[in-house]
Amino acid sequence: MAEAVLFHHLYGLTPGVRDFAGTLEKAGHTVHTPDLYDGHVFETFDEGLAYAQKIGFGTVRERGKEAVEGLPGELVYAGFSLGAMPAQQLAQTRPGAVGALLFHACVPASEFGDAWPSSVPVQVHGMDADELFVDGGDLEAARELLADVADAELFLYPGDKHLFADRSLPDYDGPAAALLTERTLAFLDRVRGS
Repeated sequence: MAEAVLFHHLYGLTPGVRDFAGTLEKAGHTVHTPDLYDGHVFETFDEGLAYAQKIGFGTVRERGKEAVEGLPGELVYAGFSLGAMPAQQLAQTRPGAVGALLFHACVPASEFGDAWPSSVPVQVHGMDADELFVDGGDLEAARELLADVADAELFLYPGDKHLFADRSLPDYDGPAAALLTERTLAFLDRVRGS
């Protein structure tokens, strides 16, 4: 069994994020789902973005760090979109990380000071026509990780949806989400055996 922390996207800790965590738990993994928004869940992308901007992206990352205090170091850090920021930061900087799953987002490794640790495998998932992922620089950052990290994988799915793996949101894409989940479970099984 792998132990993971799953950070939510800018809508907040939605039922879809909880369902995804539940799917991983049913497969035998332990998944922590910290609430970086203090209970706020938003109906629209713009409302969630406004809240994230109001509290500040630095605050989101700091809350992510606080959420793992007291947890073991040997964690997989996962995040949906906005949640990929604290996930990536912790995977790069917190000792003991065993893996990272970055869904719908990726930032350059240089954002968090050091290069990606060679001992930490990473997967990045996004849609090939998602404007936020492709035009926002996330795809380019993911390709840089592939070039620099031996155990890095990039999975591109056909389509233009951003949060396609959250069944509680309009962007949900069942077939793509099922494949993302399958790949995630295979990753967790692999790092568990490391």
